[in-house]
Amino acid sequence: MKALQLIFIIFFFSSLNLTSQEKEVKITVEKLTDRVYVLKGQGGNIGLFIGDDCVFMIDDQFAPLSKKIQAAIKTITDKPVTYLINTHWHGDHTGGNANFQKEGAIIVSHENVRKRMSVDQIVRGEKRLASPEEALPVITFSEDMQFYMNKEPILITHVHNAHTDGDVLVYFVNSNVLHVGDAYFQGKFPYIDIDSGGSIDGYIKGIKTIMRITDTTTKIIPGHGKVTTKEELKEYLEMLEDLKTQIFKEIEKGASLKDVKNNAKITEKYKGYNGWITEDKIKEAIYKSLKIK
Repeated sequence: MKALQLIFIIFFFSSLNLTSQEKEVKITVEKLTDRVYVLKGQGGNIGLFIGDDCVFMIDDQFAPLSKKIQAAIKTITDKPVTYLINTHWHGDHTGGNANFQKEGAIIVSHENVRKRMSVDQIVRGEKRLASPEEALPVITFSEDMQFYMNKEPILITHVHNAHTDGDVLVYFVNSNVLHVGDAYFQGKFPYIDIDSGGSIDGYIKGIKTIMRITDTTTKIIPGHGKVTTKEELKEYLEMLEDLKTQIFKEIEKGASLKDVKNNAKITEKYKGYNGWITEDKIKEAIYKSLKIK
């Protein structure tokens, strides 16, 4: 009985904590141009393009936040969300899909996003169950596609095997705003999801693609973090290439993963990039990615 009581108490207070966290989340709105906004809350940064008749949306965070997100959108416009683009399949970017689809949004993604959402997945060693049918994208593509809203070309392009195997960049051409999803973690080491097809080589190529698309005045919306610039991205690319080079040299010497993780010199210049992906985690991701190659 005491064991059952203890389990109940733990479950009860865990539930209270989760409810409290949901209540504390605030959705903030940042205006980038007359038509483009970024919304932040808990999960991936949301992009919005406000057309004359409808709203074009990028990502939707977690399901419990959908009402708050919808309320935040209504502070900008009364127009409905007609198109919702998923930058990749992870739940902090797609968790609200079913809620927005129920309200009439047409969900679009790379074909690998739907494939991964349709079946059980492994993320950081834990099983993630397949998403329900109503949460799945209804339009998919293999490489690139383009929308036209209010004379604004919106280019969606696939970057291969970067954060995952289904990452896309969304570029508002006239507004010169680029949403890059988790193909860039602003100011922090990236999460390279090897189980979902991510790789260090693909991540570096993705950053180079972002740099080719942008200029010095482009506003870059990362998957997480602050809206940034091409100049900051140059430093990020240099960091990733340096880490890859160092770890590859260690592998050539016969170093094990443990050796690489214990080698503090590899990341000593980049301690400022520590976040939930730590120095150890980024070294492990790069090591495993290069060994698979």
